[in-house]
Amino acid sequence: MLLRLPTSVPQAQECLTDGAVPVGGATLVWAVWQRDGFPEQAMSLRELPEANVLGRERLGAAVVLNRIDDRVPEVLRRAAASVGTGAVRRAATVGGNLVGSALRCLLPPALVLDARATVLEPDGVREADLAEVTAKRPLLLGIHWREPVASAYRKLPGGAGGAPPPVVATAVHVDGDGQHRLRVAVRDGYDVLSGSVPCEADAEHTVRALSGTAVGDLPAAVWEALGHQVTGLLTGLADG
Repeated sequence: MLLRLPTSVPQAQECLTDGAVPVGGATLVWAVWQRDGFPEQAMSLRELPEANVLGRERLGAAVVLNRIDDRVPEVLRRAAASVGTGAVRRAATVGGNLVGSALRCLLPPALVLDARATVLEPDGVREADLAEVTAKRPLLLGIHWREPVASAYRKLPGGAGGAPPPVVATAVHVDGDGQHRLRVAVRDGYDVLSGSVPCEADAEHTVRALSGTAVGDLPAAVWEALGHQVTGLLTGLADG
């Protein structure tokens, strides 16, 4: 297998045109390749500057998870730190987690940050929403978002050998009218549900408003965890 390491977007486009298979840290595909055979060409973005950005409002697809630090919002940093083992986090990439993984641990944080994706196709670079990225699995260059006012993340305990543990992600943004708006996203099994409501003065009212969104039918234990997280986030925001 020939591993190609483009250092510019035009080189990466050429790799795609030549049929090179995108690969991140290979934590997900290596066993499959060993079983089914290796492709003739693979492409890694680890030498591409656009895919290695790490900042307050932008994160490259080639960034390995253990590099994600307090330069990104808390919800994203905590999610990255909760993925697998230390060895996995030293190899797994943002792009591999969002596009290649069935668990998509970074998707709930990306949703509450209202993130947009930058993707590369043979005919150029364009923006896409996260729904398209997870459905069509294009070559992801990175994601970007507006800095939230506050955010939080929690992974609940999961049963041994069962479905993935539930994940609760929340963030508060300032909308176009200068008002605070809450975004939430929950991974329940392999499904990710999200909702958004204005922040009320009373945190309990905000939680009640969430019951009318897609997250309103969550299992009781997950709904309780979401309620506690929203209350804590909004209380801390008011006290601050």
